[in-house]
Amino acid sequence: ATIQLIGGKYKSVILWHLMGKTLRYSEIHKLMPKATDKMLAQQLRELEKDGLINRKVYPVVPPKTEYSLTDFGNTLSPILVEMCNWGKQYLDYQ
Repeated sequence: ATIQLIGGKYKSVILWHLMGKTLRYSEIHKLMPKATDKMLAQQLRELEKDGLINRKVYPVVPPKTEYSLTDFGNTLSPILVEMCNWGKQYLDYQ
């Protein structure tokens, strides 16, 4: 079930960057420059649909959209931290 929710190409990275922060779309994109606009938008939509992130759109020109973790999304923080720790250990052994 966990992999189904965070197993997308960039989902866990998006969630990692949103831990404790609210970021605009452009800020998220700068943190993941290899992600295409289409892929990033798709991953954000899926995370929102699954209730892991909040999306707030401000009625201004140009459009301003902010993303943050929901309370449910925040429950993944310990899992993401452990995944990061495991990845660091793995890279140290290479």
